[in-house]
Amino acid sequence: MSDISKLTSNQIAEHVDSTDGFLSKLSFYKALALIAFAQQGKQPTLKLLENCIQELPKPQLGEPRELNALRMQPAQDDVLTISETLDKLLDRDTVQVELIPEKKGLFLKHVEYQLTSQRYKISVYRRYSDFDILHEVLLQRFAYRVVPALPPKRMLKAVLTSISEREFIEGRRRALGRFINLVARHPLFSEDELVKTFLTFSGSDVQTKLRDTCKKLGDEFMTNRTATLAKEYLPADMQAQFATSREMIRNIHSSFQKLRDRAEKMAERSKENATDLLMFGRELSTLGSDASPLPSLASSLSTWGTLRQSLKSLSVEFAVLSDKASQQGRREEDDVVEKLNLFLDLLQSYSDLCERHERGVLHEHQKALHKYSILKRQMMSATVQSKEQVSVEQLESRIVQQESAIQTMELRNYFSLFCLHQETQLLFTYLPITSHILGAFVNSQVQGHREMGEVWNELQLKLGCLFGGKNGLKLPI
Repeated sequence: MSDISKLTSNQIAEHVDSTDGFLSKLSFYKALALIAFAQQGKQPTLKLLENCIQELPKPQLGEPRELNALRMQPAQDDVLTISETLDKLLDRDTVQVELIPEKKGLFLKHVEYQLTSQRYKISVYRRYSDFDILHEVLLQRFAYRVVPALPPKRMLKAVLTSISEREFIEGRRRALGRFINLVARHPLFSEDELVKTFLTFSGSDVQTKLRDTCKKLGDEFMTNRTATLAKEYLPADMQAQFATSREMIRNIHSSFQKLRDRAEKMAERSKENATDLLMFGRELSTLGSDASPLPSLASSLSTWGTLRQSLKSLSVEFAVLSDKASQQGRREEDDVVEKLNLFLDLLQSYSDLCERHERGVLHEHQKALHKYSILKRQMMSATVQSKEQVSVEQLESRIVQQESAIQTMELRNYFSLFCLHQETQLLFTYLPITSHILGAFVNSQVQGHREMGEVWNELQLKLGCLFGGKNGLKLPI
């Protein structure tokens, strides 16, 4: 609209401070003044502005009507699409969560966790209640994003009968580790002051710090630059896309739950195998340790006496086999089951987000519309019945307030859909973790079978030496 050359426009842009394609109010006024100088045929420089002692000149930009017809272009080409890969997400941070139990008396009364962030190169100490507050403020600030759920704080009485308290505490440690890693790798959460505070603040009261930070920052709808424009970025068939994606993710969730259950059973079998191998070796040792003389009924040709002495030494190999089987179980649990649980936590948080959208924003919007229709009916009734002016004015005021509330809710609804679209993309970005899980599963099996195979081969050779080749390999049944 200013009819100045591209070269002059570029010169003005260089003199104006902009961040991420946005102008501050002062920079905007500077730009307008420089445009006006350029239209007067002057060279647009900051020195010209500094020497201007009168009112700054106004640029010629045509009729206001024509300006209103222009649309403000978004700063990014496509703000709806997230440009992330799984490797980028995983590289954002890795947070180690270790148990630091405090013993008071005979039982564990209080558990503390040491968190070490690879990104911030710092360790902090947190309790479960600190995680609980982080979860609370994340939901307040990012109500329309996938905030992972926390594990339960305490065991139910029914659970106590099936697992020990120590097993529960270890399971909770793993779950808290998955929670904070999903949070620390989220494109938005990872750059937010709340998460940085949680991972780095070493003061005495992190909970108050988190609450104060959340109050200062406000919720995402109030701070996100695209929040009120979300409707314009959404595709026309957004609802259909969302329904299709949600159904697909629901099926993926179901399949991954079954994969996790099978992987857990395999890990448990490896641990049981370790116990059985150890007990098998001990029984052989018990047999070999029997020093009782052979009874006279035994044949003089019996080799049991010599064989019995040899059995005792075999318990060493079976102890090694037990250890290898135990390591195999731990690998399956740490490398396979844990990765499956991480993705399942993300899938569940996505499901929770969809429910929050439907029961929260949509439900509140419908309630507001219903209330608005009631107020309108009351207004019509008051007008027809010629009620007092004060009563009519109060109704008018309430209707205006309700209209404003509905408008805000509509904007929030579109922003919620905007966020849902992005979070759906995030979930699909995580899907290639399947190859990581399969790789870990295959590698654990290859390593486990190779290590145990080596011990079995050594045991086979030992049996040949001890029993002269008559080790039962070719014994007819």
